Amino acid sequence: MSARVDSWIWSVRLTKTRSVASDACRGGHVRVNGVRVKAAHAVRIGDEIRLRHDGRERIVVVSRIIAKRVGAAVAAECYVDKSPPPPPREEVVTVAVRARGAGRPTKRERRSLDKLFGRPGGEGRERRE
Repeated sequence: MSARVDSWIWSVRLTKTRSVASDACRGGHVRVNGVRVKAAHAVRIGDEIRLRHDGRERIVVVSRIIAKRVGAAVAAECYVDKSPPPPPREEVVTVAVRARGAGRPTKRERRSLDKLFGRPGGEGRERRE
């Protein structure tokens, strides 16, 4: 038994939609046993599928062929995941948030913010004495 590679990738929930799976095949982001394939390529048990999607590469070995989309628990039984673990997410820098309703910063506040963030114009003019 075999199934189309785009259909199988979608059925086991590696992509959200079948059209995304089909586009990945068309763009050369899907390899079966190391060879780039088209969307209609037949997938068989034991094939190694490499899918580049969302900035990472998924490597799975087909253990069961399905043609229709199934639940996540059943889908996980249809392949053996050999992907490297995803890289840790970078810490997001917290952005200073003004109190709600505080309105626009005054000229003085804006200059101090510019100075703090190193933006041009943060120095201001020299005062005359």
